[in-house]
Amino acid sequence: MELAVKSGLERRDLSDTVKNISIDEKAFKRGHQYVTVLSDSDNNCVLDVIEGRTKESVQQLMKETFTQEQKENIETVCTDMWEAYITSVKEILPKAKLCYDKFHLVKYLNQAVDKVRRQEVKKQHELKQTRYLWLKDKLNLTEKQRIRFEAIQEANYETSKAWRVKENFRDISFDQPREEAFPLFIRWYNDALKTQLKPIIEVAEMFNRHMNGIINAMVCGRNNSKAERINGNIQELKVKARGYRNVQNFRNAILFFNGKLNLYPQDSG
Repeated sequence: MELAVKSGLERRDLSDTVKNISIDEKAFKRGHQYVTVLSDSDNNCVLDVIEGRTKESVQQLMKETFTQEQKENIETVCTDMWEAYITSVKEILPKAKLCYDKFHLVKYLNQAVDKVRRQEVKKQHELKQTRYLWLKDKLNLTEKQRIRFEAIQEANYETSKAWRVKENFRDISFDQPREEAFPLFIRWYNDALKTQLKPIIEVAEMFNRHMNGIINAMVCGRNNSKAERINGNIQELKVKARGYRNVQNFRNAILFFNGKLNLYPQDSG
C-alpha cells in the first residue's frame, strides 16, 4: 500500500485541475490528536494528509502539495474557523477566496442554543430532557417529539428565541449574488443581537468578525459536504482497521482508498 501510494502521488498531475479545495480535520487518536485532510472539492478526492492542525503543519501540507503556479490557480478554500487554517490560507493562498463551511457555522449556533437551554432549564422545568429536540433537524423528529417540540416552542421561551435565530441562519441560501448576501447577513446579525441572549450574541459577534468568509461562502455556494463524506469514509477505515498506530500508515490508507490515484503497477517495458 505504501509503495502504491508513493507511485500514485509521483504520477499525479495537478497542473490545471484543482481550483476549489477543502481543509478539514480528523481525529487520529484519543487525546486531541488530529490529522489535517486536504481535499479537492471538485474531484471529490483527498490530495494529502499531515499530522496535526497547527499553522506550521497546515502550511507545510499546502507547500508540499502545490507548486507556486498551482497555488495561483486555486479559487476557493472551504474550511471551519480554526485559526491555524484561516491564517495558513491567507498567507499561502492570498488570491483564493476563504469560505466558511455552513455546517460548522450552524454547529456554533447549536452550541449557543444549548447554552441558553441549560441556563433556562433551571427556571423552566419543561425544558428538561429536550436537548435533542432543539438540535435535531425538524424533519427528523418523530411524531411524539414533534408534538412536544411544538408545544414548548410556542411557549416562547428564551430557548425558542435562540432556536429561531439558528433556524433563520440555516434557511439562508448559500448560493446568491453578493449584493443580496451582504444585507441578508446584516439583517440576520441585527436580529441575533436583539435577542439579548449572551450565547447567541457571542456567536453573532464572532460571525461578524469573520463576515467576509461567510459572505464568500454565501456567494460561491461552497461548503465542506464532500469533505465530510470523505471524513465518513476515513472513519470507516479506522473502524475496519481497529485504529492506526502511526500517522504514516493512516495517511497511506486514506490516500489509497480516497486519493483517486493511479495505483496500478507501471510496465517497465
